[in-house]
Amino acid sequence: MTDAVQLAERLAARCAARAAAYDADAAYPHDDMADLRATGLLGLLVPERLGGLGGSFADYVRVALTLAGGAPATALLFNMHASVTGALATIPEELARSLGAPDAFFEHRDVVLGAAARGACYGVAITERDAGSRLSKLTTTFAPEGDGYRVQGEKSVCSGAGYLDAYLVAARAADADQPCPPGVALAPGADETQPGDAPRVSHFLIPAGNGITVDDTWDPLGMRATASNGFTLDVRVPASALLGGIEGLAVLLAYVLPQWLVASYAAVYAGVARACVHEAVAYVERRVVAGSKGGLGDVGFVRARLGRADAQAEAACLAVAEAGRRVDAAPGDPETNRWVYRAKLLAGDAAQDAAASCAEACGLGALRRGQTLERLLRDARSGAIMPPSSDVCADVLGTAALGRDPVHGTQVRPW
Repeated sequence: MTDAVQLAERLAARCAARAAAYDADAAYPHDDMADLRATGLLGLLVPERLGGLGGSFADYVRVALTLAGGAPATALLFNMHASVTGALATIPEELARSLGAPDAFFEHRDVVLGAAARGACYGVAITERDAGSRLSKLTTTFAPEGDGYRVQGEKSVCSGAGYLDAYLVAARAADADQPCPPGVALAPGADETQPGDAPRVSHFLIPAGNGITVDDTWDPLGMRATASNGFTLDVRVPASALLGGIEGLAVLLAYVLPQWLVASYAAVYAGVARACVHEAVAYVERRVVAGSKGGLGDVGFVRARLGRADAQAEAACLAVAEAGRRVDAAPGDPETNRWVYRAKLLAGDAAQDAAASCAEACGLGALRRGQTLERLLRDARSGAIMPPSSDVCADVLGTAALGRDPVHGTQVRPW
């Protein structure tokens, strides 16, 4: 997948030149997304038989890391799109059929993936104002209606809302008193992973259009150019919009195959951490200390700050790469899933720690509004709180380290 990485490198340079303007206006990066479409990277994870590049999770990691070095917000939009196409393209057919997925699911999947290869862009709509991204606590509902479903609710954050071709919407069954059936082992070595009392939560791929009203008020601290507006929806969709063709799979798959809800973010924020180091090094090298023959790089504590940031960033990148390797080799394996959570924890913390260390190394001049490091510092702050947060990831890993079931062994559940 060297060609895809090279495409991403060229695109990252173009995105970097536009990032400040999009950030200032909290505007959707139309030109960046047009470039992603033109290069075919929106089809990175689409099988070649459907016109895509046939990439793996590890390929996604390398591309996302690269894009984040140019424009983190654009990389995050790419991540959301890839979370949809990657989940559809990489779920093992044997697993899908064992869960009861009908032939119609595979036909619809290919339609969705083929559209992505031709430039369709998707986003993920899970987060709600009171539930956050806890799938089991969502208030958006779905109910059978005619030969399809009616989906109603409100999402507080959705990257790219108002600019997408379709939204992957998470919703719980309107008859909430009927929980999911008890879990089943879905992968070699996996225990029962679906809490028996979890509600039936499903994902629907809903086209943009009538019934979706976007609240265009996005004006946050960081990741401003993701245009992560909220929206309300009241739509009727055909049965084919239910991903998997089976109700109640969302929470189950979030536990068993968490990579597209966890480690995909990690790749972006590991890239942000690395970008902070690169920008700080460039800034330090061009600064001269007043009244001295030397530059800022001749100051010992400045070099130490850069060194700490470099170590944190590269450790996070290695963890994300290892998670990617394991996801491709053994998806759903308990140890693979632990690496997925390790990657998210390390990347989220490394982004904000590296950004802070670099800011202290460079001083106030690098933090003026419009400076690249100032923008990266704001973008980096989101990594630890994006779902699942660093605290939640740490709880999952600590529970597993104690030899307890990370799903049933604690009252704190990530989903």
